[in-house]
Amino acid sequence: MIKLEGPSFGPQAGGKPGHLVILLHGYGADGNDLIGLAPVLAPIMPDLAFHAPNAPYPCEGNPYGYQWFGISRLDPALALAGVRAAAPFAEAFLDETMARYGLDESQTALVGFSQGTMMALHVGLRRAKRLAGIVGFSGMLPGAEVLKAEMRSRPPILLAHGDADEMLPHVLTERAAEVLQQNGLNVAVHIAPGVGHGINESALSHAARFLLEVFKLPVPQQAPR
Repeated sequence: MIKLEGPSFGPQAGGKPGHLVILLHGYGADGNDLIGLAPVLAPIMPDLAFHAPNAPYPCEGNPYGYQWFGISRLDPALALAGVRAAAPFAEAFLDETMARYGLDESQTALVGFSQGTMMALHVGLRRAKRLAGIVGFSGMLPGAEVLKAEMRSRPPILLAHGDADEMLPHVLTERAAEVLQQNGLNVAVHIAPGVGHGINESALSHAARFLLEVFKLPVPQQAPR
C-alpha cells in the first residue's frame, strides 16, 4: 500500500507534542495547501503537531496535485466508493502518526477541506475510539444512508462552508449536519456569507475555538475573532 507523506509543522513550543491535527486536503491540491493553516493556529496551540499528507493518487484534473479519489459530478454512489477505497491510506497515516508521538484519539483531530472533508467524516466516524473532534470545510457527507450501520464513535464536529461556493453548494454542509445530528452527533455549523470554495478568516476562527475546546486547552485572551 502507498505510504502517505507530506509537510508537517510544530509543535511551536518544541519538544513532544501534546496534541495532533491531521489536515486532509482537497481534490487537485497537496499537503502544502493546508499546512499553511498551522502557523496561524500554532501561536494559540503551541503544543500541537500538524501533519498534512498528500493524497495517494496523482490528480486526474491537475498533473501537479493529488486526489483521494476521482470525481464525477458528485455522484453519491461514486463518492462513497471513493472514500471507502482511500480510507485505508488515511487510517494508516493516522495510526502511524499517533504512534510516533505516543498520542491517542483523544488527543487527535481531523481537519479536512472539500474532498478532504469527505475523507475526514468517513474515517473519523468509523474509528473504534472517539477522536477529539472533526472539522470539515466546504465539503459533504458521503454515504449518509449507511452511516447509522457503520458509525463506531461520535466525536464532536464543526462544519464550515461559504454560501457563495461555486463548486460544492453550502446546502451540502447543511444536509450533512442534519444527517449527523439525526445520528446523535454534536455538530456545529458555520455558513460564511459571501465566501466561495475556500477558508476565510471567520471559518478559521471558528475552527480555532473548536479545537481549543475539544482539546481542553485554555482560550487565549485574544483568541482569533
